[in-house]
Amino acid sequence: MIIEYTGAQKLKGSLLFFEPIENVQYGEKVVIRSEGKTVNGKVAALSESVMLIEILGEPYGLNLDNIKVRFTGNAFELGVSEAMLGRVLNAFGEPTDAGGEIHCEKKLPIGGSAYNPAHREYPKDFIQTGISAIDGLNVLVKGQKLPVFSVSGAATNELAAQLVRQIRPSNEKGAVVFAAIGIKYEDARYLMQSISGGGNFDSTTVFLNLADEPSINALLLVRSALTFAEYLAFERGYDVITVLYDMTNYCDALREVSSRREEIPSRKGYPGYMYSDLASIYERAGILQGKAGSLTQIPILTMPDGDITHPIPDLTGYITEGQIVLERELQQKGIYPPINVLPSLSRLMNHGATAQHRRWSAEIYAAYAKAKKAQMLAAIIGEGEMGKAERDYLAFGKAFESRFVAQGNDEERTLDQTLAIGWELLKLLPIESLTRLKPEDISEYLQS
Repeated sequence: MIIEYTGAQKLKGSLLFFEPIENVQYGEKVVIRSEGKTVNGKVAALSESVMLIEILGEPYGLNLDNIKVRFTGNAFELGVSEAMLGRVLNAFGEPTDAGGEIHCEKKLPIGGSAYNPAHREYPKDFIQTGISAIDGLNVLVKGQKLPVFSVSGAATNELAAQLVRQIRPSNEKGAVVFAAIGIKYEDARYLMQSISGGGNFDSTTVFLNLADEPSINALLLVRSALTFAEYLAFERGYDVITVLYDMTNYCDALREVSSRREEIPSRKGYPGYMYSDLASIYERAGILQGKAGSLTQIPILTMPDGDITHPIPDLTGYITEGQIVLERELQQKGIYPPINVLPSLSRLMNHGATAQHRRWSAEIYAAYAKAKKAQMLAAIIGEGEMGKAERDYLAFGKAFESRFVAQGNDEERTLDQTLAIGWELLKLLPIESLTRLKPEDISEYLQS
């Protein structure tokens, strides 16, 4: 017997304020019906005076006086299957491409499971992205969460698409889950064309949420994508890379929903619980003992006003293990990808790179830092007034940006190719200035 309840008090955007009902659980899936229109929802808050239901879909057409709600008794679940690889899905896991229906193998709650940190393996295996500024100087490690901090006007769409096309873990059984959050239609069209034409789309799943969808869908989509990624990683043994783009849109959706709930705002109007909410997303990554697969995350976010101290990048930096920083100045020079390696960091690089790779990286970093100082000096006194040492570093900096950082948006470099470019660049500097390399490194690569 199906039991439906009346008692709607207020409808505010995608939020329905309802009279409390006994034995209803937080996060429970509900079915809302009004004058022939049926949408799903979930219980978002419970108190003695009111129950808050988030409408998962378009609220238009719902008549407050004629709303009936059915409580399913179950948490919101996502149907999962390996057949979802190579498909484009919405926030509910429903296909939006022309591939037909998907037969689900099982259903999983989108909230995920809490994993005991003591049961996690320490990330240590190198993952090749094909992008020199990452593979050479900010190594991504299997099981890591390494965000990309972008700025308005940077080629973020191109970089996101290139990562999805190129990145593959070392395990032959690998997959990529791409969650596009609050994306504009023209950006979504570019991303889909670029990703689907990459040749690896059969092992890629896209969860797509457009900017004109309700804010709650953006919150739901991220968790749906991670639920599917966890299924592939920890139940099917895949090494999964999850790319989340753009997490700024997610946080803005979280702020909008919080405002509609009439919650007290915190920094910049974002809810005070945004840190724990982001942690509930970013911590769904890692390698579990006794499991064959792994889950690696690359969240991509656009820093509002280019401010790295803004709450979104600030909190993201606390939770994750480093950051890849894009710079508008490099973009204006025509350099793609516009990655500024100096503020970029991978905290787990030492565990995914060889000892020689680490020495090579340290020497490259030090040389480029001196090159940036030489650039500032040249802007003040002119290049002609500089000494030979400063001119050498100035030449190194220009070559480093044009030959190492810059590469085509369809150019996939191996790690050996990346290291070879770096060794060639170090030949531009006097041998005696290379203090971070060992004598055997110099004799093998710089004096041959």
